Amino acid sequence: MVKNITSEQLNAILGTKDEPVLLDVREPEEVESWRMPNSINIPLSQLEQRINEIPKNRKVLTICASGRRSSLVAKFLSDRGFEVINLIGGMHAWACSYDVAELSQNDLGLIQIRRRGKGCLSYLIYSGDEAFAIDPSNQVSIYLDLAQEKNLQITKIFDTHLHADHVSGVRKLAEKTGAKIYLNPYDDFHFDYSALSDEQTFSLGGSVEFKVIAMHAPGHTKGSTVFTVSNDFAMTGDVLFIDGVGRPDLAEKAREFAENLYDSLANKILTLPDELKIFPAHYSVEFPIKPHQLIYETLGNLKAKLKVLSLSKSDFINWAVSNVSKRPPNYQKIIHINMGKSALNDEEILNLEAGPNRCAVG
Repeated sequence: MVKNITSEQLNAILGTKDEPVLLDVREPEEVESWRMPNSINIPLSQLEQRINEIPKNRKVLTICASGRRSSLVAKFLSDRGFEVINLIGGMHAWACSYDVAELSQNDLGLIQIRRRGKGCLSYLIYSGDEAFAIDPSNQVSIYLDLAQEKNLQITKIFDTHLHADHVSGVRKLAEKTGAKIYLNPYDDFHFDYSALSDEQTFSLGGSVEFKVIAMHAPGHTKGSTVFTVSNDFAMTGDVLFIDGVGRPDLAEKAREFAENLYDSLANKILTLPDELKIFPAHYSVEFPIKPHQLIYETLGNLKAKLKVLSLSKSDFINWAVSNVSKRPPNYQKIIHINMGKSALNDEEILNLEAGPNRCAVG
């Protein structure tokens, strides 16, 4: 008998002892650029010849692009004695599924919203009954639901940079909440927003300081921005990840942006206290993630484990320019939408965003 599972239900068991065998039945060229961590690939066309490669003593989760092929495989395996679960909606559903992890200390709370299939991270930071949203995705219902659950009013919305791999939700979330949008004017936006300025400070809940510390920290874009929160957290966008640094090439000025990125890291971010918690805007989909465990690292630990942070300026620039990976799918169309130069409906946006994030160098 075949059971079905939603992508949200799957997120709750990925990275735990209950994780099943993840069987991806798409063709190899589909899997090459975007796959679920720890999955094995046996295409539907090869299933009968390779069925002995599938463990029979564990549950098997079948995965494809939309759920059609995987449901056929699930039925085939179930008829042959396997305990099978089929992922409803396949990778496309997983791409827009979320889970959350939380941290609370003193008067400050942080909710990390993880878009698991894209490796996108966004945040609600709150104190009292007031919340700021950072890097919200286009599926804004999750932020609205979290705010309602915790009796929070979202009053300000920030993007750390002009996103290239997914459509930003700043405008949609602002329409739903009445919150003000704050963006870096170094990027080219064609809609109403309040312009950030270097060293600008906001008060959250009357007691927490939210501060712009780096206005010109190019990773993807000229307007990449870094914020600190009460000197405890840093929201580093696509400038500094927990497993790398942002790619400098999407604006076609790779060497110039790599130089600016080095300066931002060396002269601003790396001078901050080692105990500062670094919260980025993305993580590699291959990064091991567990339910309810935050994705972050202290700055001191990043200095110790990321060799790129100790390179000289010239070596850093050469490394960053020569090690960029494939560009995000449809990134130019996504950038135009995020600028406000074009628009698509929600279904079109989900199709446009399909695929992994490719925001880091490497």
